[in-house]
Amino acid sequence: MSIDINDHLVLLCGKSAAGKSASLRKIRNPEGVLYLNCESGKRLPFRSGFIEKTVTDPLQIEEAFIWAESQPHVHTIIVDSLTYLMDMYESLYVLPSTNTMKAWGEFSQYFKRLMQTHVAKSTKKVVFTAHTLDSLNEGEMVMETKVPVKGSLKNNGIESYFSCVIAAKKMKVKELGTYGSSLLNIEPEESALGYKYVFQTKLTKETVNERLRGPMGLFSTEETFIDNDIQQVFDRLDEYYGTGTAAA
Repeated sequence: MSIDINDHLVLLCGKSAAGKSASLRKIRNPEGVLYLNCESGKRLPFRSGFIEKTVTDPLQIEEAFIWAESQPHVHTIIVDSLTYLMDMYESLYVLPSTNTMKAWGEFSQYFKRLMQTHVAKSTKKVVFTAHTLDSLNEGEMVMETKVPVKGSLKNNGIESYFSCVIAAKKMKVKELGTYGSSLLNIEPEESALGYKYVFQTKLTKETVNERLRGPMGLFSTEETFIDNDIQQVFDRLDEYYGTGTAAA
């Protein structure tokens, strides 16, 4: 029996205006990117060249994954964002239901079906963006940064379904001084402004209560902070798993 594993499954999370959408701008062969917009058709902050589709019903996401498998030219699927997608499901299918207990169960099953069936079997690179929220963990009395989700999914957390979880952040340039690699390039304009949009790939002592994760050795300590460029993440996953392709 074969086991389906997607080696390019990334959760890109972060606060609002942290550079999540902008980080998609350098994806190679953009005409092969299926971009699923769950945020009321909000425009990307750049001219993309993507196949852009506005999602108005969560079930369209499943249809999109099925369609993409029949399209050889599609190499990447982006769902922007998972937070708005699940809010959409709640608004359309949970709140109007006369049996909310059953509806919340279907809410959880929808996400599990999406991840365990469509995403796991996908032959495409898959990226979900998501918004994070700081909240108090009353059991440990610490503030946690995580992707908020309702229903029974809250128990395990959305992040547990992803093999690679990175965070988009806006940081002061001086805070990046102890990190240096070929994946972190501070431009003159960024130096002048004093801040830079980055990805955080690994935990630090200041961020131990965030839910970042990845395969062991995917990024080095020097690569804890890198340019906010999702193509660099794809390239590293290609290198790590030995699955590089000329198409993407």
